[in-house]
Amino acid sequence: MRVLLALIVIMSLGVSTTLAQIRGEVIEYKQGNTVLEGYMAYDDSIKGKRPGVLVVHDWLGVGPYVRARAQQLASLGYIAFAPDIYGKNIRPVDNKEAAKISSEFKNDRLLLRLRANAGFDILRNHPMADSDKLAAVGYCFGGMTVLELARSGANLAGVVSFHGNLDTPYDTSSIHAKVLALHGADDPVVPPAQVAAFENEMRKAGADWQLNVYSGAAHNFTNPNSPSYNRQVDRRSFEAMKTFLHEIFG
Repeated sequence: MRVLLALIVIMSLGVSTTLAQIRGEVIEYKQGNTVLEGYMAYDDSIKGKRPGVLVVHDWLGVGPYVRARAQQLASLGYIAFAPDIYGKNIRPVDNKEAAKISSEFKNDRLLLRLRANAGFDILRNHPMADSDKLAAVGYCFGGMTVLELARSGANLAGVVSFHGNLDTPYDTSSIHAKVLALHGADDPVVPPAQVAAFENEMRKAGADWQLNVYSGAAHNFTNPNSPSYNRQVDRRSFEAMKTFLHEIFG
């Protein structure tokens, strides 16, 4: 059943279903005493090291959607790892439960950074990953997470936030990674004041940053299972991410 769900999501995302070379592995690891369970995807027809991309889940945790996104990036030649921010077997069954669990990390950004960095360590230490070419992308909750990862000083070439929260409780003094934020102009979760504060934060930090704002797009515009899904903006934002990754990896 899980394979079928993943296939449906992949088809909705416009990814080729000819994935004979794409391999997926469930990886168990820890952050402190907490057991986590992430998902690694790669094209096993590629030999040697390749750039790595961390793919952080939305507020529903590691499930079919983020796995499909990891496979999508693997099909482009990257090794992609979807880290588990919540913990093994903590998988919200609905949006109400997801809101409750995700808020714990939204309100504790230090813990969020620790969980994100634990997943990043798995990716950068993988024998297939080129440790000099690493990036992170995230969706909604994951978009907020990758921005916090960049703010933590992680040794990343760049991060991409898809419709993520842009705020932070910290006074950011320096961000080493390049930043691309992909934002819906009609997103009620991320109001204009938060966008303006993000821009000021990036300027103050002296970061290399970009902000793409898409007309007609609300929150969660990349997820086919969301009422806010926007196929055109999903395509445009994905192409923006691809261009960004090509730029930062050279």
